[in-house]
Amino acid sequence: MEQEVDIITRMNDKFMKMSKGHRAIAAYISDHYDQAVFMTAAKLGETVGVSESTVVRFAAGLGYAGYPEFQNALEEWVKSKLNSVQKIGAKYGKSTHSELLHSVLSADIEKIQDTIVNLDAVAFGAAVDIILEARTVYLVGVRSCEPLADFLHFYLNMIRGNIVLVKTTSVTEIFEQMIRIDGRDAIIGISFPRYSMRTLKAIEFANDRNAKIITITDSIHSPMNLYSSCNLLARSDMVSIVDSLVAPLSVINALVVALCLKRPEVVKKNLETLEEVWNNYQVYLNDEINFIDGDPMLHYPLMKKEDS
Repeated sequence: MEQEVDIITRMNDKFMKMSKGHRAIAAYISDHYDQAVFMTAAKLGETVGVSESTVVRFAAGLGYAGYPEFQNALEEWVKSKLNSVQKIGAKYGKSTHSELLHSVLSADIEKIQDTIVNLDAVAFGAAVDIILEARTVYLVGVRSCEPLADFLHFYLNMIRGNIVLVKTTSVTEIFEQMIRIDGRDAIIGISFPRYSMRTLKAIEFANDRNAKIITITDSIHSPMNLYSSCNLLARSDMVSIVDSLVAPLSVINALVVALCLKRPEVVKKNLETLEEVWNNYQVYLNDEINFIDGDPMLHYPLMKKEDS
């Protein structure tokens, strides 16, 4: 048995081939690992709504000799997460503030450089076309990915209409908000380790309804890619107890810019309308509106060439 592979990675790798009952167990453990670690096989089965024998078979399916070994592996994984604060002290405890700043920012630069090398330009182009052509675009990002979804929602709303930001704490509510999704629509699922089973379920539901799927995630091994052929990969690692999401945000920025350049007249019209609304209702002071040469957000070198 490969001890170096942690229990959450095993669940993610095997999720696509799991039975419905096993998927329910994996989803519960992923979202409630701090409770599941103390449960017997019988209690876990009762909580999830499956039999004790199903839980035992689930553990065996992940490569463990039995439920006790499975539970020990889960306990070790939980301990590794709870010890993150201690790891910060070991790594950065003797660093000056200047050294700490340099170390974290250098790590983020490395992630962006890695993303530049590994991001599929064809998939990026396809994502732009899907977003522009879809009737409605749904956005799903939970936990630490929620700010990324919020950011993308804000700018997509300026570029085109019919953007739905799915906000929820349960899978049931996700389905309720996505009940009308079909083949004319698209969904963008954003998730990084620990991968959210809520986001994965939303993508699975969209796939079942023939919607086009875009994922923003960290690697080809991410379970977010199971239902998507348009995968935007951005490197993300833990910096102490904080998820480093600099590279994913850069990819989202690039998406917004590409969309603006594809529909410059539409974007300009929408922004002019917004400016008029802001002025009429005194939303911003005039000096807070960053318009450059009358064309906000559109003055990138690609556009400037046409003027020269």
